[in-house]
Amino acid sequence: MTNNLLWYKNAIFYELNVKAFGDTNGDGIGDLAGVTAHLDYLQELGVDAVWLLPLNPSPLRDDGYDVSEHFSVHPMYGSLDDFRALVDGAHQRGIKIVVELIPNHTSDQHPWFQASRDPNHPEHARYRDYYVWADNDQGYNQTRIIFLDTEKSNWSYDPLRKAYFWHRFFHHQPDLNYDNPEVQRAMLRVVQFWIDQGADGIRVDAPPYLYEREGTNCENLPETHVYLKRLRAFVDAYAPGTMLLSEANMWPEDVIQYFGSGDEMQMNFHFPLMPRIFMALRKADRSPIAWILERTPAIPENCQWCTFLRNHDELTLEMVTPEDRQWMWEQYAPEPRMKLNMGIRRRLAPLLDNDQRKIELANSLLFTLPGTPVLYYGDEIGMGDNIYLHDRNGVRTPMQWDSSPSAGFSTAPAEKFYAPLIEGAFGPQQVNVQSQRANPRSLYQSVRQMIAVRKAHPVLGSGGFTWLPDAPLGVAAYTRQDPDESLLILNNLSAEPQVVQITAGLQGEYADMFSGETVCVESSLTLQPYGYRWLVR
Repeated sequence: MTNNLLWYKNAIFYELNVKAFGDTNGDGIGDLAGVTAHLDYLQELGVDAVWLLPLNPSPLRDDGYDVSEHFSVHPMYGSLDDFRALVDGAHQRGIKIVVELIPNHTSDQHPWFQASRDPNHPEHARYRDYYVWADNDQGYNQTRIIFLDTEKSNWSYDPLRKAYFWHRFFHHQPDLNYDNPEVQRAMLRVVQFWIDQGADGIRVDAPPYLYEREGTNCENLPETHVYLKRLRAFVDAYAPGTMLLSEANMWPEDVIQYFGSGDEMQMNFHFPLMPRIFMALRKADRSPIAWILERTPAIPENCQWCTFLRNHDELTLEMVTPEDRQWMWEQYAPEPRMKLNMGIRRRLAPLLDNDQRKIELANSLLFTLPGTPVLYYGDEIGMGDNIYLHDRNGVRTPMQWDSSPSAGFSTAPAEKFYAPLIEGAFGPQQVNVQSQRANPRSLYQSVRQMIAVRKAHPVLGSGGFTWLPDAPLGVAAYTRQDPDESLLILNNLSAEPQVVQITAGLQGEYADMFSGETVCVESSLTLQPYGYRWLVR
């Protein structure tokens, strides 16, 4: 493994749900050993870091984001020995492992909360103030409710303590009280534990909500940044090079607070960019992308944006205007069940009409715009979704390895799987790893090639970015440059051929980054519908 402290700036991240990836014990639920068994696949794809969704014991009312114990693995996924075996296998292949930290809240089944809520509990005195309690539900009334579809208040009454507890998410996820120094120390111990198990990075879930103050919206408070800087200082001192990735769904000028001066989070997701990629594709107009990139401030040299097309949640539309949100719903969620909260619960391929040209084009943007890209498991083969499953489970179905009735996911009968396999045009008979590995023209092979090319050109991770002047609105054309090389990237967002005028300073001899062929760029280049070109000189 490399000791490069800035490894994350040019890495390819791959997000996966352990229960969805591979089942080795035949119970119909994926496990850590199943991820280990598929490490060769991830290495072949070109992945540098695997981001694992929550592993801890949990009642799984929020797919593991409701943690009931911080220092072990959920038994259905295996054991800590299985986790360490995964880490060892990944490191042998040059792959880093990123785990989840859920600092804002726990499950209401967590021993901390059980002691906090029960005045007769033998450890009540110790844990009484681990959570945010009040005598009524009137406090912090300027705070929005995040899960509008299910929650009517951020307060819930506990009959045992005869008091209200605060929760920014589901009512079964009480928020921890970070005004209590013991809570702060407890979470640092959790981080230390997972670093000791071999984790190379930590994705920090929902950090904007750690503190509450009257008269505010209880988001992004100064106290939050004080604690996150303490977390970063601890990690840097304890295990230099451990990466912290923040999930702060905000405008770029607000989220840069989470970088600090390079002393807070090394990485933050660029949430507002993601929906604008889909807007640009449907409108055949680069303007939404150009607008948000123009609004994106510079960040410290040791920091990086994290970019993505889809993930385990709904396609969030929080960072668009109400008018654009309605337009996105009309375009991408024509059926009511496709909508969820303030977003769309669909996977990449169905969103883009299962059109390989469009899917490849979206990935071309992902891999060439500024930032470090994150792939969501299954999107490299164009997996589908099931909007009839509860909540966001429809985008968390079993990985489709082959065309067999079990999709190569498990030896258990499919009816015993934790979730049903996708059926129809996106079912494993039509969409699977095995067939796409054998097809040189498959989506998998295209994505794999893009990853290989990107990794060979670090300028795509950390180089400069400049829009090409005078390109048609239907084309996203730009250069990526550093002292070593200059790239010309052209993406046709439209269903029509586009002619791109090339300024004199960019004309000349290039190499096609995929084929290696020499390309003489003169006054113009023509792009085929949804076509893209990556050129280097």
